[in-house]
Amino acid sequence: MILSKGFWQTYKEVPADATIASHQLMMRAGLIHKSAAGLYNYLPMGYRSIRKVEQIVREEMDKAGCYEMLMSVVTPGELWQETGRWEKMGGEMLKFKDKADRDLCISPTNEEAITDVFRKTIKSYKDLPLSLYQINTKFRDEIRPRFGLMRGREFIMKDAYTFHATKECLDEVYDRMYEAYENVFNRLGLEFSAVVADGGAMADGDAKTHEFQVIADSGEDAIIYSNEANYAANIETAKTIRKVESAAKTGSMAEVSTPGKATIKEVCEFLKKNEFHSLKSLVYKARNDEEEKFILVLLLGDDELNELKLEKVYPGYEVTTATDTELKALGLIKGFIGPVEISNLDIVFDTQVDLNAAYVVGANKLDMHLENFVPKEVIKQIKTADLRLACSGDYTVDGKHQVELKRGIEVGHIFQLGDKYTKGMDATILDQNGKAMAPLMGCYGIGVTRLVAAAIEQNHDENGIIWPAAIAPYNVSFVAIVKSEEYKEKANELYKTLINSGLEVVYDDRKAGPGFKFKDADLLGLPLQVVLGERDHKEDGMLEIRIRRSGEKIKVSQEDLISKVNELLKEL
Repeated sequence: MILSKGFWQTYKEVPADATIASHQLMMRAGLIHKSAAGLYNYLPMGYRSIRKVEQIVREEMDKAGCYEMLMSVVTPGELWQETGRWEKMGGEMLKFKDKADRDLCISPTNEEAITDVFRKTIKSYKDLPLSLYQINTKFRDEIRPRFGLMRGREFIMKDAYTFHATKECLDEVYDRMYEAYENVFNRLGLEFSAVVADGGAMADGDAKTHEFQVIADSGEDAIIYSNEANYAANIETAKTIRKVESAAKTGSMAEVSTPGKATIKEVCEFLKKNEFHSLKSLVYKARNDEEEKFILVLLLGDDELNELKLEKVYPGYEVTTATDTELKALGLIKGFIGPVEISNLDIVFDTQVDLNAAYVVGANKLDMHLENFVPKEVIKQIKTADLRLACSGDYTVDGKHQVELKRGIEVGHIFQLGDKYTKGMDATILDQNGKAMAPLMGCYGIGVTRLVAAAIEQNHDENGIIWPAAIAPYNVSFVAIVKSEEYKEKANELYKTLINSGLEVVYDDRKAGPGFKFKDADLLGLPLQVVLGERDHKEDGMLEIRIRRSGEKIKVSQEDLISKVNELLKEL
């Protein structure tokens, strides 16, 4: 690209609605253009990076045995109605009707569409496994679109779907796709973690599911990890343990006055106890179509409840926090709730609670607590579950490795869907015995445009973007600081030499000062800058290569330029 003839514009001002680095830099560096809330046009510089990500994804999907197709962006509502998701997706789905009054939507995801293709084409287990993928536009009508391409309404996504006759086959292909995802992110040159995740409504029961997170300080997701243990999990699903000393019983269980002390911190300071020598009492309501019950959850005093884990203890129930009105109806006093003499609630202890140790708990009386409460001595039937929210400083479940917390941006998610969609849409094949069966499915997504934004979140400085070489719009910024006609011609010839060598080059031939050109080059953040400075070249006959990531400057002759540039690009 020759800038004096190309389409590229940079901006000094940060857009008012851009609050994270990737959004700010993509707007300022002329990669995207906002057309409406959550809707962006991909400008030439940005679109080149998007296409490079797509190509890497495409190559790894093909290696994994997937076949590329392209589904329609608009899908019939009747497919979604078969699975019940027409209503469940709610306002996130953009619905409309055609001239024949048929329900349609802009696809937010494509499980129904691909299952419809499958059921109309595949009839036997002999045709499995089958792996199909597409790279296509999706639309989700986010209530609060924000962060540029990170959480827009329209986006480009790679979604793959696999079909299997057996769980063993599904596991085998899932592992192959997992490896393909690792290859994608390694080729992109990004620091990432593959973390054990929760599939929510998508995954089937305890089926495998992993998130792929690009590590960035601005990430919305918290990851618990230990490099030594090779363990990483989303904080919502992480299983860890604490190493704290349990308190021994010092006397009989007895009430103690705690006037006005309704929080763990207040009570423990008043009684001169460690917070983990008290138990936090939380009341939740579990409800399904048939019944409603209340749950008393007990955790170490300084732990937090992971509500997702509690929901898994009560599958099929909607679990919500009990309201003040409900607590009052149960005869419970907020701030003084405990497990003693409770008969109308399920009681569940977190597994971190030492059932033989002594704790401070609420006495179910205003301004009163109990000391020397030992769970095994008081509660006849004890139910335990892993309920606490993992924290930095915890240990892996074997107690050998301490874990840390880092932040990540989810850019990929893989699921084992089971037969949820094939059963829901009556998609069957004949098994080895000639009997109809619903095949198992896997689902594998990568947010392509989100990935470009995440790469910038991880790779930038105060001057602009620092592109990983694999997905930079171009390889080289060629900056010519020349005035004479002789050196203008020399610059043009050098540009042709760079292009003819196979390099992708942005040639800044604009009539602007060196400071302006270098600022734009840093803002765009291509891996290398090649500088032809007329004054310096007259003195030593050398060119300068600047490495964007490190700021290092290297002098090189024109004869060695191409080989040196290629050598540096391989290292970046």
